Amino acid sequence: MDVLTASYAGQPIWLWLAFLSFIGFLLWVDLGLLNRKDSIISPAKSALMWASFAALAVTFGLYVGFVYEPDPQYYTSPDNLNQQAVVQYFTGYLLETALAFDNIFVISLIFTYFAVPREYQHRVLFWGILGAIFFRAIFISLGATVVNSWTWVLYVFAAFLIWTGWKMVSGHGQEMRLEDNRLLAFVRSRMRVTDRIENHNFFVRKPDPLTGKTVLYATPLFLALIMVETADIIFAVDSVPAIFAVTRDPFIVYTSNIFAILGLRSMYFMLAAAVERFKYLKYGLSLVLVLIGAKIIWNFGLSKELGWVPYLEPHWALLMTIALIGGAMIYSLHRTRTEEIRPGS
Repeated sequence: MDVLTASYAGQPIWLWLAFLSFIGFLLWVDLGLLNRKDSIISPAKSALMWASFAALAVTFGLYVGFVYEPDPQYYTSPDNLNQQAVVQYFTGYLLETALAFDNIFVISLIFTYFAVPREYQHRVLFWGILGAIFFRAIFISLGATVVNSWTWVLYVFAAFLIWTGWKMVSGHGQEMRLEDNRLLAFVRSRMRVTDRIENHNFFVRKPDPLTGKTVLYATPLFLALIMVETADIIFAVDSVPAIFAVTRDPFIVYTSNIFAILGLRSMYFMLAAAVERFKYLKYGLSLVLVLIGAKIIWNFGLSKELGWVPYLEPHWALLMTIALIGGAMIYSLHRTRTEEIRPGS
């Protein structure tokens, strides 16, 4: 019992275990009950799954606002801690959801490259979520240790976010060329891999063409899973510094990340078909990253260190995030609708 009540990153161990157990239960319901059989997820079912996860994310936000006990060391003021925490949670959730949207397009490219049948795609995404839960925990634990030990690292994050915002607009380094991917070449050189996908298994046993003995082969489905996990790690490099610029509370960082990942991947089958309709979203996202980077410099440099300007409260970041992302989505839908109509006019 002493272990369960011990504190980790400002919260008792039992709270972390309770959250992970809850997420594990949701995933069991997903694959073990609702999607036990291989089938194509319809856009309507995909939207319903997203709505369910979004409702849970909002419900958890109410828990943060009324029940959660924030650790004051992660907040700028000891007053209204729950109010600060809930604003930071929803800002992080919206930010991570928007940033993860680009991941949908990359996952679609991966599935196309490996010719993953639609009825098996949900299985890959499910196991990809498990990997994301694990790797995000590592990234966030390291980030929390660094940020809360050396606050000046936030200035490095600020510069990184501003540079990432520019990179997103310019398109520099955004291409994913799977045919030249070194990780895929390494895996193929170290493992036996089948030429095609025959069922939903990541590994199958087949006779070796040289010895005739039955040996274990990886399937292209396993390679697709590796690339989905790799893409998530790459996106985490951008998204984790962004959310630490919003909140330094590790529990808020992790929970908002996981709910965003669950929501976006549950809605993949609806978004993948419409991802081109949101072609201007990246401009809104780039402005959000630049805004958050500038907010770090404003609050920690110009306000706290030099006292030149007033401190910007977290709710302003939430409002600006909603305005920029929402505006970019509305503009994208309007422009792409116009572009579709124009050729036939």
